[in-house]
Amino acid sequence: MSKFFITRPIFASVISIVIVIAGLLASLVLPIAQYPQIAPPTVLITANYPGASAETLARTVAAPIEEQLNGVEGLAYFTSSAAANGTMTITATFEVGSNVDMASVNVNNRVKAAEPRLPEEVRRNGVIVQKRSNDILQVVALESAKGRYSTLFLSNYASLNIVDELKRIKGVGDVSIFGAQDYSMRVWLKPDRMAQLGLTASDVAAAIKAQNAQNAAGKIGQEPAPDDQMLVYTVTAKGRLLTPEEFGNIVIRASGPGGVLRLQDVARIELGAYSYDQSVQLDGQPTIAMGVFLQTGANALEVAELVRARLDALQKKFPEGMGYIIPFDTTLFVSASISEVIKTLIEAMLLVLAVVYVFLQSWRATLIPMVAVPISLIGTFAGLWLFGFSINTLTLFAMVLAIGIVVDDAIVVLENVERLMAEEKLAPRAAAIKAMQEVQGALVAIVLVLCAVFIPVAFLGGIAGQLYKQFAVTVAVAVVLSGVVALTLTPALCALLLKPQHSEHQVFKPFNRLFERFTRSYTRTVGLTLKHGIIGGVIFALVIGATVAFFRIIPGSFVPAEDQGYLISALMLPDGATLKRTATTGEGMRQMVAADPAVRHTVVVSGFDLIGGGNKPNAGTIFIPLKDWDERQATAPELAGKFMGFGMLQPDGMALVFNPPPIMGLGTAGGFEVYLQNRVDGDSRKLNEVTQAFLAALQARPEFTRISSFFRPTVPQLFVEVDEQKALALGIPLASIYETLQSTMGTLYVNDFNKAGRVYRVQLQAEADYRMKPDDLSKVHVRSATSNTMIPLSAISTVKPVVGPEQVERFNGFVAAKIMGDSRPGISSGDAIRIVEEVAAATLPSGYEIAWTGQAYQEKRSAGSSLQAFAFAIVMVFLILAAQYEKWSLPLAVIMAVPFALLGALTAIWLRGMPNDIYFQIGLVVLIGLASKNAILIVEFAARKHAEGMAIVDAALAAARLRLRPIIMTSLAFVLGVLPLVKASGAGAAARQSMGTGVFAGMIAATFIATIFIPLFFTWLERGKPLSPGDDSPTLPTEKN
Repeated sequence: MSKFFITRPIFASVISIVIVIAGLLASLVLPIAQYPQIAPPTVLITANYPGASAETLARTVAAPIEEQLNGVEGLAYFTSSAAANGTMTITATFEVGSNVDMASVNVNNRVKAAEPRLPEEVRRNGVIVQKRSNDILQVVALESAKGRYSTLFLSNYASLNIVDELKRIKGVGDVSIFGAQDYSMRVWLKPDRMAQLGLTASDVAAAIKAQNAQNAAGKIGQEPAPDDQMLVYTVTAKGRLLTPEEFGNIVIRASGPGGVLRLQDVARIELGAYSYDQSVQLDGQPTIAMGVFLQTGANALEVAELVRARLDALQKKFPEGMGYIIPFDTTLFVSASISEVIKTLIEAMLLVLAVVYVFLQSWRATLIPMVAVPISLIGTFAGLWLFGFSINTLTLFAMVLAIGIVVDDAIVVLENVERLMAEEKLAPRAAAIKAMQEVQGALVAIVLVLCAVFIPVAFLGGIAGQLYKQFAVTVAVAVVLSGVVALTLTPALCALLLKPQHSEHQVFKPFNRLFERFTRSYTRTVGLTLKHGIIGGVIFALVIGATVAFFRIIPGSFVPAEDQGYLISALMLPDGATLKRTATTGEGMRQMVAADPAVRHTVVVSGFDLIGGGNKPNAGTIFIPLKDWDERQATAPELAGKFMGFGMLQPDGMALVFNPPPIMGLGTAGGFEVYLQNRVDGDSRKLNEVTQAFLAALQARPEFTRISSFFRPTVPQLFVEVDEQKALALGIPLASIYETLQSTMGTLYVNDFNKAGRVYRVQLQAEADYRMKPDDLSKVHVRSATSNTMIPLSAISTVKPVVGPEQVERFNGFVAAKIMGDSRPGISSGDAIRIVEEVAAATLPSGYEIAWTGQAYQEKRSAGSSLQAFAFAIVMVFLILAAQYEKWSLPLAVIMAVPFALLGALTAIWLRGMPNDIYFQIGLVVLIGLASKNAILIVEFAARKHAEGMAIVDAALAAARLRLRPIIMTSLAFVLGVLPLVKASGAGAAARQSMGTGVFAGMIAATFIATIFIPLFFTWLERGKPLSPGDDSPTLPTEKN
């Protein structure tokens, strides 16, 4: 087959040119992202019940919806959080790879089924189901010079003029305003004035409903009409009110002792905010922040550019003194880590070419791999496009590793042509034809074996499977293309470019003498192992034992924590603390953090609880974007430790600081997250006792650094006990008591009004002075229906202090406490999970169970998958080689090279103190392929020499001597190609080091140690009839040349 291409070099070139063009075209349209789409899809359900306590919300709103959720297709688990500010959110997490649009439709149908059982007020406010993207792309903050615009103005300016513009950009999934303060007509009631005038909140609400309404008044002259009717008039009447003054003029009572009574007589009306639950500050100035989320499968870098361009265009119309900054941008990490990987690619290419040049000692020969490698790599982009992948850290790693693998195919051909030209003095063309007859079998075997190793890996499930798949398919595509190039273009180039040179160059003399000496000592060593087979067998047994032992000792982990260029801090204040206190602590923390030279910006969101989710006055979140990787010495984990110290120094409350999780959408704070469920009776106080005991047991373990839970069901609360018998005797309707309480202490949503083309709410609530102290509850008045007199609440109720939860969390429908923790360096996430489970088994009473969530859940799901991958890879290599050599025993000689490589890799990460994480495991799969490839080269030659009639031992020795140079050359090319990964720094370095270290050391072991033993294994296993010498190559049937 190859002879055809050697005689028709233009045909061979055309194939390669087509591959390159396809690759270049694909690279222009491929999306770019940090990771492939691997975070599990989530759907969010939110409902509001103003004024309700957390327990009321959990019982009346969360429970009916959760009952319906069980059994939605593809649902992995769901959590709900009901907070004391009246908001309830349920987060439903689906299996990796589920279609999020279908999931949200299914959830919506279930919510609709639960709606009739929800309280009236909740239905009026609406239950919203939306798919949530975990991929936050950027945070855009509006700034006003010297605090010239209020947050209320900035928030509404953004929602009217900016948010919709950004949502229309291609690739933007959603834009939401953090701490949004939508307009609302706030009617601040004065309860004492109302009591004097005999008014209740229900009277006020009724008056607003009647006079702020959209009325349809029909038409004059509408058909059917008399024949002489010439005109039709539309009749309009007063519609919804627009300004606070118009609302102030609403008539509550037309005829009273003091004349007309209007709303402004008993209330203050202003255009305020719908909620005052959050405040956002950027570098100490009030601001609002918009989160821009990425659509699934969009190109992060391109979308970020478009967002910036659109904001620049909008900025020209901003009011004077207002601007925007992007304090937080995840694409910086993506582009920095991708440019680092590209730098690595270039370094790898140069190192590989250097090795090739030193070994081949002619620039003409070096030119051939220089052409072959880029063709395969560029062509790989076309493969990515076909499989629907993106350019991300994993596919680029695959390219770095592929350089070393791809260059091998070219080297194997080249080296053989050069050897035949030198030893048999053949002309380049004849040498090329003969060389291809010798090696094309080995080439096909290598391509098939490498594909056999990588392709099965692509079928693993879960997140690990998604990560493996990207990697494996990329390498497989590169290998197939490099095989095609090696069988077509490389021999054609050899025939054209190579010149027979029989004199050696002065510069290379020392290298050549050294290499000859090395070859002699290598051959001697191989001879020794062949004589003392038993010692070889013992060493092999020891290697396997050591490999197994290392797998046991080295802790497992999921994905290494990365320095992503920002940190997150969670503020926690004592129970019942106000938003103002939270903001003060946040500002204190911010000033300490901002003084550090590595910090670029600080964004403080007071009132937002990132960890528990939802809004709480005594919680806050600080985002700390850091300067560029090359502009600071300290790494993110180091800074997190330093800032954690600041957080503990705060006088009022504390702040925890953590590095964000490496994969967006898997948990909020790195480390692990676990829920402790009360499956007995749902009593949060009993759960609290169990949780405290469990926390104490976990904190006693030396392996953990941070164990915390924000579950606190003992927050001081007030309980109003109404004497219902007395109330009914006095003629007071019970409903009016609770409605009055809601409209004074909570907020009562009356109806809507229009402003700037949008619809906003009208809300009633008592003025702040009337709801500051517990005594204020007794000053509220209700009206008796029988005597029409105003009766204070204190006459029919008592108020007593109690304790209860500010937030009720449920996991899969059971009341649960969320516990978070982090393990010490050197204790992997796999170990942490095991220890927590041991402690749980030892301490939890019956009826209480733990349930994993976030990254830990996914890690448990993918626990055994890497072992399956290895086993499968080895079995596939065995089967393909058995088919090729037509022997069951010989392939074992190839596979026995694998343990040496694994041992080398495990020793290296053990010495560097790194865990056995996903990247390292991907590296091991690569090693299985490469170690087999070295072995194939020796075994293939030995089998042929034996077939030609040589004795087994001589055949093994000859093969070892002849194949040593190409093996060392290809392996060194590969080892130097991954060297830049081993010493990686900058963005995304942890992943590169993890993968590079293992592959680097494993390959050195496979090259310099395994090759000594392979001839021995060959002699053990090559028994039975030699293949007949007539066979050119014991290979798959290819065209005879």
